[in-house]
Amino acid sequence: MILVADRGGERLDAAVARLAGLTRSAAQKLVENGSVLLNGKAAKKRALVAVGDGIDVTLPEPQPTAAAPQDILLDVVYEDDDVIVVNKPKGLVVHPAAGHPDGTLVNALLHHCAGSLSGVGGELRPGIVHRIDKDTSGLLIAAKNDFAHQSLAAQLKDHTLARTYECIVIGSIREDRGTVDAPIGRCPTNRKKMAVVPSGRSAVTHWEVLARYTGYTHLRCKLETGRTHQIRVHLAYKNHPIAGDAVYGRAALGLTSQCLHAAGLRFVHPRTGETVELTCPLPAEFTAVLKKLGGGNL
Repeated sequence: MILVADRGGERLDAAVARLAGLTRSAAQKLVENGSVLLNGKAAKKRALVAVGDGIDVTLPEPQPTAAAPQDILLDVVYEDDDVIVVNKPKGLVVHPAAGHPDGTLVNALLHHCAGSLSGVGGELRPGIVHRIDKDTSGLLIAAKNDFAHQSLAAQLKDHTLARTYECIVIGSIREDRGTVDAPIGRCPTNRKKMAVVPSGRSAVTHWEVLARYTGYTHLRCKLETGRTHQIRVHLAYKNHPIAGDAVYGRAALGLTSQCLHAAGLRFVHPRTGETVELTCPLPAEFTAVLKKLGGGNL
């Protein structure tokens, strides 16, 4: 993979991570094991690049995944030889991690796709291009090969891959639409939470009102960035936390977790170049809450 540096003074590992759509740690490993050449020569990860420098990255062959295939029912919305899009149910963890060694979406994908998933994400995250929280339902795309993964990762960065969510928040929002542009980072007082902090990474969420109810508002949100818990943090920062979100707000309407659903997904197909636009209906719990709230109004 040949990359061209477009920022001067950036560390080599940071440039590789950003341009190739890799994690910083993955990029560092590639540089350290000699899989990255800067202008044709080996370089250290701390080397600074100049605009126009050529960066030659050799990606490793996909390694056997450490996660095991498991026959878990999937709601497949779209699938071909390069990508698969599923409607993830609330409660399903995306990939194995501490406390969730199996029974995840990755385990289900490995079974469904017979192991044919990209290896860019590592042994425990094969195919995973982006994530949604355990208790958030809705559309999630996975890559079946590295070619597709790199394309989709690049689309995440340039916003070609667009994600639309619906949620119910506490309180009545007067404006019809707006944007929350506030950096998100680890909460300084609770390391298990995220928060709006000056030192955080840039985060932008666009929202619009779909309906208003007594004490609640139904919103559609579009992500411009993809930070951990972004919509939940931004709406809580706006003093309108998502109903049922006990981490960033409070329990409400009998919900056991946040009323948040990834309802729409749009991307450019890595191989055909055609735009693919998908939607999935609100889950039963979400529609039950809307029914409980009664007739809404704009």
